[in-house]
Amino acid sequence: MRIIPVMDLKDGHVVHAVGGRRDEYRPIRSRLVDSSCPEIVARTFRDRLNLYELYVADLDAIAGAEPAWDVYRTLAGMDLGLMVDAGVRDVATAQAVQEAGVSGVVVGLETVGGPQLLCEIAERIGLDAVWFSLDLKGGRPLGDVSGWRDPSPEGIAAEVIALGVRRLIVLDLARVGERGGTGTEELCRRLLDAEPNLQLVAGGGVRDNSDLDRLAAIGVSGALVATALHEGRIRI
Repeated sequence: MRIIPVMDLKDGHVVHAVGGRRDEYRPIRSRLVDSSCPEIVARTFRDRLNLYELYVADLDAIAGAEPAWDVYRTLAGMDLGLMVDAGVRDVATAQAVQEAGVSGVVVGLETVGGPQLLCEIAERIGLDAVWFSLDLKGGRPLGDVSGWRDPSPEGIAAEVIALGVRRLIVLDLARVGERGGTGTEELCRRLLDAEPNLQLVAGGGVRDNSDLDRLAAIGVSGALVATALHEGRIRI
């Protein structure tokens, strides 16, 4: 089980995400680090916890603003495996994110628009660089799903897999920071039963090591974690 720390960026700070209510997000308060500076927080995850992967959600870019290119480049230069959700809405942005030194370009259901654009992005930057994020809120797909043949979570995932994408994130924003578990274990189980070769990462509400154990037992390969790390509730 890979523990992948999450940094939610807003207005230049790492913020505490709670329930997907982005207007309420405030700079983090952490037992690990006395700063909300992205570089300092990332260095703390790396040096104190020996965690060398990092998931970055650029909330300003997801809302439509210019991505935080300088932050991406700085983090990419810190010997980190970097996955970035920059609110990709076109091929050019996906390519620019990759060129900033990012190893994994997150293409989120919330912003991608449909399978055709996902296919074009994968063709341009390579399937191995694409992470598709099955963005949910309260178990329901997030964003405009009119372009998908079957707009259910499993239907969208099946269409993504049919395109050749094998790296999926399952993330329920309503559970982020709420300390109630991911709530997506059964969905993850069904996805892995249907396609055992998926590299599947789950996130949203991970509380402690027991949550990680349950995800690992299903076959989930990694977990996105933020609040539980900052509060010291996960043993590394």
